[in-house]
Amino acid sequence: MEVTMFFPLLLLICSHSTALPQPESDNEITPLGKPIDNQARQPANGSQQQQQQQQQQQQKLCPQDIHAVLREMSSLLAEQRVELRHLQQENDAKLRELEKLEQQVKAQAAKLTELEKLEQQVKEQAGELTTIKQRSNVTENQVEALRRETEVKRVAFSAALLTSGEIFIGPFNSFTNLVFRHVITNIGNAYNPNTGFFIAPVKGAYHFEFYICGLGNPSHASGAVLVRNGQNICIAYEHQSSNYEKSANGATLLLEVGDVVFLNQWSNSRIYDNGNHHSTFSGHLLFTM
Repeated sequence: MEVTMFFPLLLLICSHSTALPQPESDNEITPLGKPIDNQARQPANGSQQQQQQQQQQQQKLCPQDIHAVLREMSSLLAEQRVELRHLQQENDAKLRELEKLEQQVKAQAAKLTELEKLEQQVKEQAGELTTIKQRSNVTENQVEALRRETEVKRVAFSAALLTSGEIFIGPFNSFTNLVFRHVITNIGNAYNPNTGFFIAPVKGAYHFEFYICGLGNPSHASGAVLVRNGQNICIAYEHQSSNYEKSANGATLLLEVGDVVFLNQWSNSRIYDNGNHHSTFSGHLLFTM
């Protein structure tokens, strides 16, 4: 910008050197009839000489001023070239920094993309892990169910009327529930020695047997009936007037979960038992359904 300011200055100097004042013309118009005074014209000639001398001095000074201005302009141009070179170098350095920043941004973008991919993989793996856990829970539940089913499948019991001593039960005017209190075997705990009830833990086929002992009596037989949910299934019955008497029976029943099986003493009968366990009730699970 400083260079551009010297061009008007240069033009001003050149225009000043060329725009010299014009001498007065000799052809002055004199009033008609008035004589021309030569002495009056001499100052005019003297003034013209002075103007010519000034013009010569200005012509001598103008090239020197122009050269000075040109030298100063050249110096300023050189300085501006140096400044321009520095600016160009700074610009190149800024461009290199910008390229580095662009590369860093691209690298960060690539890392961000990779991170997003990793996050997506983590989400997918988390989903797979959840699915595996759900499957594992299902498998554990299945294993637990199989374990319980296996335990439930182990169902068997045998019980006698009396643990020790000697006992006669009956006669009764109606059917009476028999409670076999002496437990010999009770795998699965499906038989209750306090009630005499067997309750089916799973649906399946069960086999039951019962043996009833009595002492001969002319008035009373010995007998019991197998009952399922209040329905008579089969009976064991014996009647003789003297000596020991024993009857037995059994049946295989298809039971639902919760079905109840027990023995009822036959009405007007007597049942005998002692420590030798003559009268027993047994059952076990054959297979599930």
